Amino acid sequence: MTQENGELDSLVRKRIRALRVAQGLSLEELAARAHLSQSSLSRIENGPRRLALDQLVTLARALDTTLDQLVETATDDVVTSPTVDGAHGRLRWNLKADPGMSVVRQRLTDPPPDNPARMRAHPGREWLVVLSGTAILLLGRRRFRIETNQAAEFPTMMPHAIGAEGGVCEILGLFDRDARRGHQRDDGDAQGPPA
Repeated sequence: MTQENGELDSLVRKRIRALRVAQGLSLEELAARAHLSQSSLSRIENGPRRLALDQLVTLARALDTTLDQLVETATDDVVTSPTVDGAHGRLRWNLKADPGMSVVRQRLTDPPPDNPARMRAHPGREWLVVLSGTAILLLGRRRFRIETNQAAEFPTMMPHAIGAEGGVCEILGLFDRDARRGHQRDDGDAQGPPA
């Protein structure tokens, strides 16, 4: 890295050290993983040693991250506004780090459907947390009561539906690409609310 990139150089050094400390690794342990001497790693973290691309690649692997994440500088898109789906009472945020993932906040007022034919199954995986109230998750033949601050995670190939118990319930869900597609198809279906 050149003198012009002094800020990036300093940022990368700080990230290497922070990742090492966060993972509970000593200088010796990370140096061994990255096939570097302990003194070389110390000089990389503290600045006197020049940062070489091949060493950054090796360090990124040893820290279980990518080179892109190690040298990333973009911070202009920190704040994201949701898209609003008023018809279904949802706010949706797409995750920039993984465009296939989205976060959905939904207000539920109706109980889950009592007819098993209205449960949905589709490829994917979902995770949700109840922000307020109590939710009922129907998953196959099982019924789960999820209270405020409790979470549920399940494969969406299992027939499922979710609703509120005893009033209003707000949930926040994470959907992978397949689960999101399944819900987008369900949204156009008039047979009942998507899970």
